Amino acid sequence: MYPAVLAGEGRWTMLVRNCSGGIVFFDDAVLLMCNEKYEWGFPKGVIRSVEKPEDVAIERVHTEAGINAAILSPAGRTNYEFYSVTRQKPVCNKIVWYVMKALDTHVVPNPNQNFIDGAFVPIKEALDKVTYSQDKSLLMLAYQRYKELV
Repeated sequence: MYPAVLAGEGRWTMLVRNCSGGIVFFDDAVLLMCNEKYEWGFPKGVIRSVEKPEDVAIERVHTEAGINAAILSPAGRTNYEFYSVTRQKPVCNKIVWYVMKALDTHVVPNPNQNFIDGAFVPIKEALDKVTYSQDKSLLMLAYQRYKELV
């Protein structure tokens, strides 16, 4: 189902997935999405073998939040490791991120993608709201880049 590289052997083989996502800005606010676990972060998704990372980032922002956005610049990369109960194995998501500018601001969280909330949040408030520390760092770097570009 997912393009992946299997690392290691046996039951504890790690599933490695290449992903892409967007840090989407509108003025001095950033798009944050909240999943069913009440984790706040940025839209992202798995890159299928025939897709370009840039296209996946744009598509995931639209699918997860209903937002049309344009890529301004690369923003960096992060890795997330977790244990998937449904897959019964560890998973590593390697994500390439893009600084994006929103072309509209009406956020519609997609419940089919397990999102329960979403909004453009002022940067200072977003830094408190974002769940994971590496996303906070990513946000600060992306915001600096965004300000340089607009």
